Amino acid sequence: MAGEQVNVNEFQELAREALPKMHYDFYAGGAEDQHTLKENVEAFRRITIQPRILVDVSRIDLSTSVLGHNISAPIMIAPTSLHKLAHPEGEVATARAAAACKTIMTLSFTSSCTMEEVSSSCNAVRFFQLYVYKRRDIATVLVQRAEKNGYKALVLTADRPRLGRKEADIRNKMVAPRLKTLEGLLSIDPAFDNGSNLEGDAKEIMDASLSWKDIEWLRSITNMPILIKGILTREDAIKAAEVGVAGIVVSNHGGRQLDYTPATITVLEEEGKFLFSLMEECGEEQTSSRHWPLVHKLSLLEGLLSMDWQQRGNLG
Repeated sequence: MAGEQVNVNEFQELAREALPKMHYDFYAGGAEDQHTLKENVEAFRRITIQPRILVDVSRIDLSTSVLGHNISAPIMIAPTSLHKLAHPEGEVATARAAAACKTIMTLSFTSSCTMEEVSSSCNAVRFFQLYVYKRRDIATVLVQRAEKNGYKALVLTADRPRLGRKEADIRNKMVAPRLKTLEGLLSIDPAFDNGSNLEGDAKEIMDASLSWKDIEWLRSITNMPILIKGILTREDAIKAAEVGVAGIVVSNHGGRQLDYTPATITVLEEEGKFLFSLMEECGEEQTSSRHWPLVHKLSLLEGLLSMDWQQRGNLG
């Protein structure tokens, strides 16, 4: 591509040209018909801006805070897999970029680098993404390592009891490298399915029985605040507040898990309206309203009811 890249679309095209097809498709592809992946983008294009004029904008401050941590703008780095498929420094480079931009990076469970390598690379606020395997002792060890290495929150990804069917990975016979984070914790032979080891490995080790009752167990093994990632309904948002987590991340896994789910940004709007309706209902009677604890919980992380930076495809 000639000339300097000036927007995300141009960088995506550059990646298409530079990366092996197998790796580009792994990063960019969605599940099944990729309807949700496409809708994530199209839903944004349907949003229009209604500008107000003659307002003093000589000083703009986009900074906010998440779980008490200040960031320069309401933009965070969501957990995404295997950065070394695209860059030799992998997640270490991503962490340094996050620090330079004064924002928070959530390190993927399926990262190319260990959590220790990332934590020692720079001084920045980091969260850690957790998947729960059938062997719960693995989760316990990883959570303890995250706390020891200064990670500030745990992001439980709850929308992947089984791996989404990504047809491009099947066609390409995508083989993912072994995860350094799990070295010494888990040793299994690759379970190939139609030439790819992604789905076979997931079937072998992922805990499809994970449910709401297990949040109590997770809270018992960590002092870090817990966020649940993968919320798409108000019912699950309420449930998350009821089980006592610190917040939720509205996410459809970048269209990589269950196809034909709604675009994240449209769900975000629904969740926001629901939150405001509860606040309105509480009003001056907030101390006695049965909804007030829920409103308080959700409003603490209003900023995390976010697009989750997954509109172009999240790899986590």
